[in-house]
Amino acid sequence: MNGIKKVSVIGAGTMGNGIAHVFAMNGFETVLIDISQDALNRALATITKNLERMVAKGTITEEAKANTLKRLSLNTSLNACSDSDLVVEAATENVDIKLKIFKQLDELCKPETILASNTSSISITKIGAATKRAYKVIGMHFMNPVPVMKLVEVIKGYATSAEVMQTVMDTSKVLGKIPVEVNDYPGFVANKILMPMINEAIYTLYEGVAGVEEIDTVMKLGMAHPMGPLQLADFIGLDVCLAIMRVLHDGFGNPKYAPCPLLVNMVTAGYLGVKTGEGFYKHEAGSKELKVSARFK
Repeated sequence: MNGIKKVSVIGAGTMGNGIAHVFAMNGFETVLIDISQDALNRALATITKNLERMVAKGTITEEAKANTLKRLSLNTSLNACSDSDLVVEAATENVDIKLKIFKQLDELCKPETILASNTSSISITKIGAATKRAYKVIGMHFMNPVPVMKLVEVIKGYATSAEVMQTVMDTSKVLGKIPVEVNDYPGFVANKILMPMINEAIYTLYEGVAGVEEIDTVMKLGMAHPMGPLQLADFIGLDVCLAIMRVLHDGFGNPKYAPCPLLVNMVTAGYLGVKTGEGFYKHEAGSKELKVSARFK
């Protein structure tokens, strides 16, 4: 495991609990850290439920589930990561929060610890510059849902060393993932391509070219996408989509990355998709039926 034995994951949200799940399941002693004990309790419940689902499907044994949970611990203090070999930050996609966390990690962690961010768009070079170990700062952008999706974008900051890059690539493979090496530019690869497509789909709706279902149907049946771009935007979170579009717009200074006014309005109004129950679609708890929001009919 290239010297990586103990891992800390910062943030117990959707991405953080998924990342902790895969590390613990693949033999790493894992600490999941969040300032909220409630968030940690919810994360543990989610991880346990996902492991039980895997046992029911025959993907893992009951023993593997038990061992995974034994390797996983919860903590509300950042100090818990002080003896980790790798720390993966999966906090809110906010540059100020991330910079603050990395400055703290730099002080708390042993000199050889690799500091990784699960950021989907924020510059790894900028994050690294907030520490005294920029050569040991790297991006590990997992895809959601983490236990299922194979891809990890491994992002090399301007100062990231080749040795750290190789260690993280190898570690990703131990997790059963397929890592792809990416250079540090706004949006990396996944979101530099995906977000403008989602933004264009929103523009297509905004300009009255077609309705929500029609746009998603064209992309599903015409382009073989498993999910339409507007449904995917709801799943990701419209606030996250807007934040990434702003990173692209600011980073490249190109008007083609300007977020659609409809996206801006929806986020301002608090219609963020699945997380708030309504975006382009209405999302009712426990319902698998997809209904277009009344605002677009």
